Amino acid sequence: MKRTALGTVAATAATALLLSACGTGGDGGTGASDAEFDQGQTEIVNASEEQGGTLRFAISANMESTDPGNVYYGYMWNFSRLYARTLYTYDAQPGEAGQKVVPDLAEGDPEVSEDGKTWTVKIKPGMKYEDGSEITAEDVKYAIARSNFGPEALPNGPKYYQEHLADSDNYEGPYEDTDDPLEGFDGIETPDDHTMVFHLKKPFYDFKYVMVQPQSAPVPADADKGEQYQKHVVSSGPYKFDGDYTPGSGLNLVRNEEWDAESDPVRTALPDRITVEEGVEQNEIDQRLESGDLDVDLGGTGLGPAKKGELLQDEDAKTSIDNPVNGAHYYLTVNTQVEPLDTLECRQAVQYALNRSAVHRAWGGSAGGAMANTILPPVVPGHDEESAVYPAEDPEAQEGNVPEAEAKLEECGEDGGFETNLGVRSDRPAEVSAAEAIQEGLKRAGITVNIKQYPSDTFTNTQAGSPSFVHKEELGLNIYGWMPDWNTGYGYMSKILDGDAIKDAGNSNISELDNEEINELFDEITAIEDPEERDAMSKKIDKLAMEQAVIVPMVYHKAVLYRPDTLTNVFFNQSWKMYDYATLGTTNTG
Repeated sequence: MKRTALGTVAATAATALLLSACGTGGDGGTGASDAEFDQGQTEIVNASEEQGGTLRFAISANMESTDPGNVYYGYMWNFSRLYARTLYTYDAQPGEAGQKVVPDLAEGDPEVSEDGKTWTVKIKPGMKYEDGSEITAEDVKYAIARSNFGPEALPNGPKYYQEHLADSDNYEGPYEDTDDPLEGFDGIETPDDHTMVFHLKKPFYDFKYVMVQPQSAPVPADADKGEQYQKHVVSSGPYKFDGDYTPGSGLNLVRNEEWDAESDPVRTALPDRITVEEGVEQNEIDQRLESGDLDVDLGGTGLGPAKKGELLQDEDAKTSIDNPVNGAHYYLTVNTQVEPLDTLECRQAVQYALNRSAVHRAWGGSAGGAMANTILPPVVPGHDEESAVYPAEDPEAQEGNVPEAEAKLEECGEDGGFETNLGVRSDRPAEVSAAEAIQEGLKRAGITVNIKQYPSDTFTNTQAGSPSFVHKEELGLNIYGWMPDWNTGYGYMSKILDGDAIKDAGNSNISELDNEEINELFDEITAIEDPEERDAMSKKIDKLAMEQAVIVPMVYHKAVLYRPDTLTNVFFNQSWKMYDYATLGTTNTG
């Protein structure tokens, strides 16, 4: 066996965070009155060790789910850490230090066999759930089983464990045999209560990032209720549910007295109480952040277009704003199974007809991000800034190439154009504005676009994320946003481009691309140890997918994040791609 280095934690990151943040100024952090524009990207703003108060979140839709095993939105991966611990997590630090993987439930780094196929993880003894019972290795194994295996596996979230664990292909999941729910699940061994041995089909050098994801948050088998488990998740973190959660009614969290702060590397647990309001219109969220009546926009995508433009012009207000490149790419998916877009040349016509400049303006211009030219955003290794698979007629204006679009329409037998539907999340103003710009741009080539709006909490599961719904409603186009599951080419592209990733529900390969050459490259890239070789293959996959015209690049997103003076210990975490929710405190005592 050999030990892989994920980094050694000499003291808990939560303690280190607070100690380094004492006082104001310097590298440690600032008080709110000293804050500057974009300071949260590199420093802790409004540093404080003060406990107490109520930390107030709001979101413009309902939460995707509160079940850590059934979420895929980045904001829930971030937020669920307040009540659910995982095997590993990211360090609680601003800047590049926040990309470091550190132990959470795990006692230390995993031990990895010489052939890269066996990973052994030791779990810290003595950690407890909210009811005082001990967290065991089998609870983590069960959590992975329920979210990855069998026909009744939870629909949201990736299925990396299912794809990469050996000796589990015939396992039907924990809901098939309730007497012995883990019978036949041999990809993970638990020789004792504090040891997990993962057996992989082949080397997978990104596996440490999979163990960061919330699907490794432990679940006691006797508490599991399938998708209804979200009503009351059994807490392993510093907060627990205050009563049951009902979607649309908001969530209240209170302290979990069984949480062991000394064993926790990231969470500060400063507030006494945490609240989430659901279904609050985005403009109202923005107003309440500015007025101090709210602490955090849970969605993490930033201010809406109206307030964004207003506050960026206000030099005083700008001191409360961060404008990071958050690794998200918002793009237009083109479905390969909806006529006439099942024809390559018709998909290419959409690529050429898009007015990227108009979409960029609708998104908020330079403050909202940069015009995109590839699938991989610039922050992900393998991005090719010189790529130009569908060059604009005027490279300066970037308004598309209508003559080339019309030529492609003629090639695919749709001379004069065609009609299709475009799905978009109704509660995201920037996306709705972008949809209207897409509609106008494609109209120039004779492509008629009908905009269909859906709520974001169901969009990725039952509308855009459901191939049967997409086919029935003829959603040839959908606006989608994607951040890397982790910061490698495979971590970014596999779930949106690999044919093996297509699912009946919670599908992220919305284009339904199933290209043999691309699929084979995804199979190969996971076993490549050399980063430069991996990045070169990522660039190749990106180009091949662009040639299939299944994703139309739009905007490499920059969030405009507002941090009110009520918020303490606030900074942008490069791994969560938003403020780090596990370290926040508040001065609100109401």
